Amino acid sequence: MQIELRKGLALYPGTFNAVVAPEKVLITAINSNADLQRFLFLYLGGNYSRILSGVNRQSKNFDVRRGFTAHQLLTMLREAAHTVVFIEHDPTLFDQAMNMLEPLAGTLKDLSRDSLVVLYTPVADRTFLALARRADRFIEFIPIEEDRHPIRTSRLMRQCGLRLSGQRSLEVS
Repeated sequence: MQIELRKGLALYPGTFNAVVAPEKVLITAINSNADLQRFLFLYLGGNYSRILSGVNRQSKNFDVRRGFTAHQLLTMLREAAHTVVFIEHDPTLFDQAMNMLEPLAGTLKDLSRDSLVVLYTPVADRTFLALARRADRFIEFIPIEEDRHPIRTSRLMRQCGLRLSGQRSLEVS
């Protein structure tokens, strides 16, 4: 059982993974893996979720729990007995509980001995990075910006002798 984030990049059981990526990447990874429906999947969220509405939850093995405090999140993690534990990071849980970061990070690491643990956020913040210190893998998707100066690029290509006006074929004589 694995979750493939993109071709050649998969998450495996027995690991604690910290993932920073756009919402679309995780939604696609979860929805495109039909194998996940055979395993116990626990989704843990906080006060709000960015991806839960996009996740296909037809499986009977897909449990959703929400914690409104860091203490509730810690309790849910200690009680978890799922094959996959997916935590969508919510920094508001730690507004008044910064002292909970180390116990939570330790619990995530302990839980990963028997499960695939994924701590996810679209944008890393101080609390996410504190939790991710104990992760086996830290994965960050960085969007590639498109060229902002297409005119300049075209001019440079013409100066180098390259043509931009479509495709040409060689004539056979």
